[in-house]
Amino acid sequence: MQWITDEMLARAEQFLWTSGRVLEQRRFAYLFGDREAPAGVLAALDAYLTPDGGYAYGLEPDVRGPVPHPATLRTAMPVLVETDALRDAARMSRLCDWLASVSTEVGGVPPALPALRDYPHPPWLVVPEPPVAGLIPTGWILGPLLRAGVEHAWVTAATEFCHTAVEKLADTHPYEIEAAVTFLDHTPDRAWAERQSRRLGELVREQRLVLLDPAHPDRARLAPGYAVGEYHLPHDYAPHPDNVARTWFTDAELRVGLRALAEAQEADGGWPIRWAEWSPTVRVESRPGVTIEALNILRAWQGAVPPTQG
Repeated sequence: MQWITDEMLARAEQFLWTSGRVLEQRRFAYLFGDREAPAGVLAALDAYLTPDGGYAYGLEPDVRGPVPHPATLRTAMPVLVETDALRDAARMSRLCDWLASVSTEVGGVPPALPALRDYPHPPWLVVPEPPVAGLIPTGWILGPLLRAGVEHAWVTAATEFCHTAVEKLADTHPYEIEAAVTFLDHTPDRAWAERQSRRLGELVREQRLVLLDPAHPDRARLAPGYAVGEYHLPHDYAPHPDNVARTWFTDAELRVGLRALAEAQEADGGWPIRWAEWSPTVRVESRPGVTIEALNILRAWQGAVPPTQG
């Protein structure tokens, strides 16, 4: 038995051809089929590109409207990684120029800019005045850029910001930890990253920010503002075996979480979203991306942690 079976992929494919946006359909064909090239995936992604180098138009279903916001890059970055587009110097220069233009004086970016107030957005995406930089989304954006060796003034400033933000993490929540881990995976100072990773792994357990046994959700703590059932499992922190958070969990703990992820595939072949649905559109547009993310995680762990002990 493997984490991904042919039957699982066939059901996911049917779901994506039925319900996926063009972007997710082309991503699936590229990642799991033989009918797509990176250029087609990037063409679909570029439909969301704005003239100043950001992304908008609902690329991230929770962020609506024609104005780009850093939070939207949570959806764009995996696509840029998969297609190796982070090595396109012109594309990255334009993206980093835009990031620099919306950064605060401390070097990081805020999730959203004041213009979001004029368009539909979830109630938890509050836009303060003036904007406040956060580890979310800066860490999520910066990690892949560091991995690709992108050189830009914004990368330098954002690295300093994330370094300070990670060291200050204390009372936190899962998405902030995920962003920190993405940064720690690729920051150049590996000795420092390993020390911080050990500290955060201990923090995650102390604050019960990971659900180790899906049969006992009472043993984990939901962060304030999270939806019912919006728990994070080991693979959410360690989506692939080379991740710094891999050492936080035993094989048995990872196995339980990955099995829960595999079994979460729904009757129509897609995976569910776990966060609050503030608009009917969000569920429809988010599930295809969530489905590809689930398949990517299960494939990354294929062979690294067997589904059964043996």
